[in-house]
Amino acid sequence: MNCPFCKQNAREINFKDTGTLKRYITGLGKIRARKRTGLCRYHQRKVAKAIKQARHLGLLSATEK
Repeated sequence: MNCPFCKQNAREINFKDTGTLKRYITGLGKIRARKRTGLCRYHQRKVAKAIKQARHLGLLSATEK
């Protein structure tokens, strides 16, 4: 179990926590792959959904550059 969210027993990922979400975004603004992030399938989907929700609300930019 290498997933950091599984180690913390986190069930939900908050889209308002942009500091955490930025770790899973590349320099160009793409969502990093599961191989790179080390997340399990469940939490990778939750992170992707939270990133998309934060982008929609304007908390994260769609592109960095």
